[in-house]
Parts: sequence; structure tokens; C-alpha cells
Amino acid sequence: MALTATSTSTITTLLISLFFLPKIYSSEFTHIRFAKADVDLLEFPLNLEFFEAEFFLYGALGYGLDNVAPNLTKGGLTPLGAMKADLDHFTQDVILQFAYQEVGHLRAIQKVVKGFPRPLLDLSKESFAKTVDAAIGKKLSPPFDPYSSGVHFLLASYLIPYVGLTGYVGTIPKLKAPSSRRLVAGLLAYLYEHAKDIVSPYGITVGEFTNLFSELRDRLGHQGHKDEGLVVPLAEGAEGKINGNVLAGDADSVAFDRTAEEILRIVYGSGDEKKPGGFYPKGGNGRIARTHLL
Repeated sequence: MALTATSTSTITTLLISLFFLPKIYSSEFTHIRFAKADVDLLEFPLNLEFFEAEFFLYGALGYGLDNVAPNLTKGGLTPLGAMKADLDHFTQDVILQFAYQEVGHLRAIQKVVKGFPRPLLDLSKESFAKTVDAAIGKKLSPPFDPYSSGVHFLLASYLIPYVGLTGYVGTIPKLKAPSSRRLVAGLLAYLYEHAKDIVSPYGITVGEFTNLFSELRDRLGHQGHKDEGLVVPLAEGAEGKINGNVLAGDADSVAFDRTAEEILRIVYGSGDEKKPGGFYPKGGNGRIARTHLL
């Protein structure tokens, strides 16, 4: 979908200011009028922001936006199955920081565009287990439970903000780049530090999990190679000189991009933007997502 009426550079400047300089967006940009196509693109990320905010809030606190910032939900349905995770003190502190950042992102976007009600989210352990089984290619025993430990929760988080970052790159250049990249880099750096650790009781390392998750996202997205795990063959690393891959990118280390449709195929778990399911049992909200459900 092409940007119209408002130039890409204007939107880029606006959104960098939105998420990097919050005092600027509140006073200087809320009056800007956008073309309808631009509004659709600006609103679409709310689907992912709701997902991230709720997952992180529940994981750290045991409750979500209904308690923390109910006005931001716009009357949307309460998530299914979300719960407090069994996190160590350090991980809980980090996840709580992520959570409150996502609350701020929601508020910032809704100051610029009207937004839409929070879509129904299935954040249950069963929903994550189904996704992980699809990545592994078999049913794990016991089923993967993101709320059972800090490592499990961070691996589950790898499915969320990482997908969001590639979505922002694909729909609007540099959308949320500074803050999103810091959040994702922090998460992936922690996982990379433990890449060789075996995740109990599965006998699979953290690095192997990330590779399998990345392969799943590529399969569901149906647009070729746009994802990589934390450890890659030397030839696929930056400049062909390194195996570590904390922030994946193409041959020039430029972030992969995904369209809104690719994002929907992945988070629905169906590989089809017209077939909701997975983490969004009734589909996403906003014109872009709802158009595919007609």
C-alpha cells in the first residue's frame, strides 16, 4: 500500500519523534491530518502493541491493561489465558520495563490516530504450546509453557517483538526504529548469552529454539527468507565473518521487512491473512486486518 498525501519523510520524522522524544509528539504532531491509507498503516501496529503490552504486563504483574491503562483498550475484549510468569527478580524487572514501554507506545500511537479496540488475544499456555509444536515439528512433552520460567518466557517473547519490528520496517520505513530496536536488542542479547544452554526438559538449546521459530515464521509468511535465529552459518552472518546474529538482516545487514499481510499470516498461525487463529482467534482489528476477513 503506497503512502499518499503525507510524505514518507514527514511520517518517518513524526514516528521517530513519537517513540524517541515523547515530549515532542504530544505538543507538535497531534494536529497533523493524514490520508486514509496513511492512517491505516499507522494504526495497524496497534494489533502487535496490544499483544506485547498484555503479554509483558501479565508476565511481570499478573494483570494487564484493564488494570494499568483501561482507557487504552477502547473497550476491547480481555485477553484469554494470560497469567503471571515464574520469573527471577532480574528477568521480572526487565520484562516490566518492556511492559511499561509498550503502554507508552500504545498511548503515543493513539494520540496521533484514533485507533481501534483491543482485539481478542489468546495468550494461554496452550496457544504458545501449539505454536512451538509447529516450529519443532512434533508435540513436546510436557507442552511448552511460557509462564513456567524466565527462559521459557523470554523464548516466547522472541515470537512477539521480533515479528513486530520486521512489521514496522515493512509498513512504514523506520517506524519505531530507535525504541523497538533497543527493546529487541536487549531481549536477543540476553538469549544470545544463553544460546548454548539446553532448555529443560526438551534437550534443545536456546539457539536452536530461535532458529526453529525463525524457520516457522518464514514458512508462515510465504515470502521467502526473512528471518534468522541467533546463531547462523558463517556465510550468513554479518559480512560473512561471524556466526552470532543478535539482530538479523540481509546481506547488507539491513533489517528484513514484512508487509501487514505477512505479519497476519504469522500471528494467526495459519499462513493465511484471511484465516484468523493462533494468538488472534477472531483476527486483528483495524481496516487492513478486517478487510481480509470480509
